[in-house]
Amino acid sequence: MTADRSGSPARNTGATWRRGSLRPRTLRRISFGSTSAVVTSIGLVVAFASTDAARGTLIGSLLIVGIADNLTDSLSIHLYQEAEDVETHEAFRSTVSNFVVRLVLTATFVALALTLSDGWLAGVAVVWGFALLGMLTVELARQRRTSVRRELVRHLAVAAAVVIISKAIGTFIVSRVS
Repeated sequence: MTADRSGSPARNTGATWRRGSLRPRTLRRISFGSTSAVVTSIGLVVAFASTDAARGTLIGSLLIVGIADNLTDSLSIHLYQEAEDVETHEAFRSTVSNFVVRLVLTATFVALALTLSDGWLAGVAVVWGFALLGMLTVELARQRRTSVRRELVRHLAVAAAVVIISKAIGTFIVSRVS
């Protein structure tokens, strides 16, 4: 195994870097955090849209997930990388990258919640989230040299399941608790 410029062992990703795309290392650093932020945020927006909860409750929930849950996931990733004996500097960079990307993406859903009316919020959030997840999926599939269509179907199907389940949970809460 050879070393890359940072001195870390090079990983055989099977991917080559193309100009205009994310470098494989950068993609590894952000893929977990961005996927988590997008799918969780879609789920929260859809679930809250099904209830009579105040907009502030949704925004507060998004911020809690974007900060507190994000910190715990970032710490978990960092500990996992240390257990896998990833070079300390690389593990730290991955941890920080994950945290920042996840926070920024969650903030985009907060911005939607602050600016859109109730009638528009859930639909726009789903479209925005699916677009973000789709862009990440296309980039991953191209770098891995796998079928973009197959990967999009898989990833968006999971996100669609989250939307359906979130809607059902919101509806259940309104019918049983309110």
